[in-house]
Amino acid sequence: MLLRLPAMTVNIEWQDQHGHWHHLQSKQNQTDAYRVAMQRAASTGKRHRLVDASGRLLELLAA
Repeated sequence: MLLRLPAMTVNIEWQDQHGHWHHLQSKQNQTDAYRVAMQRAASTGKRHRLVDASGRLLELLAA
């Protein structure tokens, strides 16, 4: 028997110079969300984080 798990939504957020977090994008694939956030953190020089739908921190990325 195969169990189907609900898709996990991962939100990508970025931090401005005042320390406030802003929503950038939502993704269903955590690996893709990590790749996008890493590339954007490197290109903008700003901190990015991955959070799940309930707001729990999954990853914090800095350039």
